[in-house]
Amino acid sequence: MSFEKVKKKLGFGCMRLKMNDNEVDKEEFCRMIDAFISAGFNYFDTAHGYIDGKSEIVIGECLSARYNREDFILANKLSDWYFEKQEEIIPLFEKQLETCKVEYFDFYLFHCLTRDSYPKHKKCNSFEIVKKLKEEGKIKHIAMSFHDTADVLDMILSEQPCIEAVQLQINYLDFDDPSVQSKACYDVAVKHGKKVIVMEPVRGGYLVNLPDSAKEIFDKLNGGSYASYALRYAASYPEVFMVLSGMGDMNMMQDNINTFKNLVPFNKEEYTATDQVREIIRKVRQISCTGCSYCTEVCPKNIPIPELFAVYNKVLSAKISMAEAKELFPKDKASPMDCIKCARCEGVCPQNIKIKEQIEKISDM
Repeated sequence: MSFEKVKKKLGFGCMRLKMNDNEVDKEEFCRMIDAFISAGFNYFDTAHGYIDGKSEIVIGECLSARYNREDFILANKLSDWYFEKQEEIIPLFEKQLETCKVEYFDFYLFHCLTRDSYPKHKKCNSFEIVKKLKEEGKIKHIAMSFHDTADVLDMILSEQPCIEAVQLQINYLDFDDPSVQSKACYDVAVKHGKKVIVMEPVRGGYLVNLPDSAKEIFDKLNGGSYASYALRYAASYPEVFMVLSGMGDMNMMQDNINTFKNLVPFNKEEYTATDQVREIIRKVRQISCTGCSYCTEVCPKNIPIPELFAVYNKVLSAKISMAEAKELFPKDKASPMDCIKCARCEGVCPQNIKIKEQIEKISDM
């Protein structure tokens, strides 16, 4: 089974692939896949909406078409914003198989379950449908990704024992954050005997692009890249069997491979360093966007929300002026002033950002 097929703890998250003119750089992706598999890694993660649907397409073209199916583990997801009724789930699933050019998924996750989306899945009979797909051999393991409070996770796992693994946001910035509840959710998963998959270990690059004073703390340790500290922190929890990294180019790939090839658990000095770095980061009050782009998938005006937030964060951290920010906002895409305040974006935001409020601040710049 696929748990046993997992060779190492590093998973290739295919959400942030290198782009050329709005298309995935397939040459680079193929090189990265080859390097990843050659180094002994085999877990790939995608979802129907990643990169406007292009992630699944290139998985099919660059991975499935070039490697034997037994050479890799593929995880995909059932996102509730792509169906409204029960009858739409199987066609969506079959389309995912066809696009990825596979006959089964090793892991199939209920995507971004929350207290708000869970009732829809129950109403549409999602859990029974997915269990049947597993019985048919089209899914090897049923899992879920989760962004909500620990009590909600406890309820779902109690009601849905078919779930074998839980994908959680775990990193050294969020682990003790009461709004994210990473530690509490991890503890719930362990209580229910579930293995844990880590997402956002570097928080969408947030824990790589550190304030200078935070960089100095890690530099004194001489232990690797800033990303490596974040990845090793997440991988050091005993029930974590997979850490996903959204690698965008060969440099990231090689750094991550070096980190995980001979994985060294975190030590006391490094935990102290991450405590210090956490406090420095929290003093710079930026928007906690990880660039997942779920918001843009549902925005009726196609506003590039993560791109706007990335620029605005530079203003908040005093790296650029407001005037400079205006020049950096995308000129060929919708403006923040186009926002109709429908709040659909807030309904799917894993970080629970008050997007309408932030977009209004940007509009007033």
